[in-house]
Amino acid sequence: MEEEKQRGKGHRLLLMPSPLQGHITPFLHLGDILFSKGFSITILHTIFNSPNPSSYPHFTFHAIPDGLSETEASTLDAVLLTDLINIRCKHPLKEWLASSVLSHQEPVSCFISDAALHFTQPVCDELKLPRLVLRTGGASSFLVFASFPLLREKGYLPVQESRLDEPVVDLPPLKVKDLPKFQSQDPEAFYKLVCRFVEECKASSGVIWNTFEELESSALTKLRQDFSIPIYPIGPFHKHLLTGSASSTSLLTPDKSCMSWLDQQDRNSVVYVSFGSIAAISEAEFLEIAWGLANSKQPFLWVIRPGLIHGSEWFEPLPSGFLENLGGRGYIVKWAPQEQVLSHPAVGAFWTHNGWNSTLESICEGVPMICMPCFADQKVNAKYASSVWRVGVQLQNKLDRGEVEKTIKTLMVGDEGNEIRENALNLKEKVNVSLKQGGSSYCFLDRLVSDILSLKSATSRVH
Repeated sequence: MEEEKQRGKGHRLLLMPSPLQGHITPFLHLGDILFSKGFSITILHTIFNSPNPSSYPHFTFHAIPDGLSETEASTLDAVLLTDLINIRCKHPLKEWLASSVLSHQEPVSCFISDAALHFTQPVCDELKLPRLVLRTGGASSFLVFASFPLLREKGYLPVQESRLDEPVVDLPPLKVKDLPKFQSQDPEAFYKLVCRFVEECKASSGVIWNTFEELESSALTKLRQDFSIPIYPIGPFHKHLLTGSASSTSLLTPDKSCMSWLDQQDRNSVVYVSFGSIAAISEAEFLEIAWGLANSKQPFLWVIRPGLIHGSEWFEPLPSGFLENLGGRGYIVKWAPQEQVLSHPAVGAFWTHNGWNSTLESICEGVPMICMPCFADQKVNAKYASSVWRVGVQLQNKLDRGEVEKTIKTLMVGDEGNEIRENALNLKEKVNVSLKQGGSSYCFLDRLVSDILSLKSATSRVH
C-alpha cells in the first residue's frame, strides 16, 4: 500500500478547472485521488470563483488572471463566460508556464485541463507539455456533443419546437427535446464552443471521465472507436477517498442543521430537492413546486439557493404561514451538504436538475431521482436516468402542483417506485464493485497513473 502511495512521488501535476461549481468539485476530488498516489498537485484557477486553498493545504494554488470585469463575472450566460475565459487566460497561462514551470525543481508530468478550457491545448503544444483532459460530465452526453456537426447536418440542430418529440435516429433513446440546449446571448456560441472543445479533446493525450464502465459502457465503447486516444473512466471520484467532502469543495457554505432534522424522519420518507448552483426558475414555477411538495404529504428538504427564483432574494414568494402549516414536514436551507444528505437513510428520493455530479451522487447512494433538467448535458443525463438506467422518473408535462404531487407519489408509494428503487440499489452495488481491487474504475486508475508516469514533457526532459 505504501509503495502505491509513492508511485507519483517527485512528479507534479497541474490541474485547471473551469470556474463553475460543477467543474471545480470533480477537479478537487481528482486532485485528492492523484495526491494519494504520491503526485504533487498544483491547482491553477481563475480569480473569479477561486476555490478556498485552506480546505486543501496539501495542494499548491495559483491564480491565473482572467481579466473579467464585475459585470462580466456576474453574467448568468455560462457560454459567454467560458468564451471570455478561453480568450483572456491564454496569455497569462502561457507566461506563467514558461517562467515558473520550466524552472521548477519538480518535473511537471502533465497538465490536466477542463474540457471546456480548450485554449490550454495550443498553449501546452507550444511548450511541449502533455495535456490530459478531464470531462466533468458523463460519457453519454459527451457522445451527443461529439455528434453536433452530424446533428446539424441532419436538421436536428438548432432545436425546433415542432420536432421536440421526434426520435434522434443516430442517438437512441434520445428525442429532439433531450438534446443539449443553452440560452446564450449568441445562439451560435454554444455550438461553436462544443465543437471546439471536442476537437481539442481529440488532440490531447487522453480523456479522464468521472463515470464508470458499467454505467456508460455503450457510450464509452463508441468513444473509443471515434477517438484515437486513451480513455480513463475512473469515477465516481468522490467514492475513491474518505477525504474531500462536499463542504470543502463547495463555493457556498452548506447548512448542516438539516442533518439533525433528517435524523427525526422515517426511513426513505424524505424528498430532497436541489437544482444545483446555476439553474433558475420563475416565481410561478417556484409556487407550483411548493404546493406540489405540500400536497404530496411527504416530508421534504428543499435547497432554495439565493438567486434560484428570478426576481427574488430567497423564498419571499412563499405564501404567509406556508412552512408553519406543514407542522415540521418541510425544511428549507440555502445550501446543503449534498453527499451527506443523499447517504442519509431518511432520504427516499432526490428531485434534481440532473447535473452530472448530482446524478452520479444519487446513483452512488441508490437514491431514486425525480428528473427536471434545465439545460446543456442535464437533458441527456435525465433521459438516461429515467429511460436507460431506470433509476428515476422525469417530470413530463407542464410544471404544475398536480403533476408534482403525482410524480412524488409514483416514486414514493407506487409499485413503479419500488421497481425504480430496486434498480437504484443494484446500480449502487455496481459502483462499489467498480472501485474495489480488480474492478473497472480501480484498474483504469492504475492505468492512468502508469500512463502519466510514462509521459515525456519538456520540463521532465530538463531535469
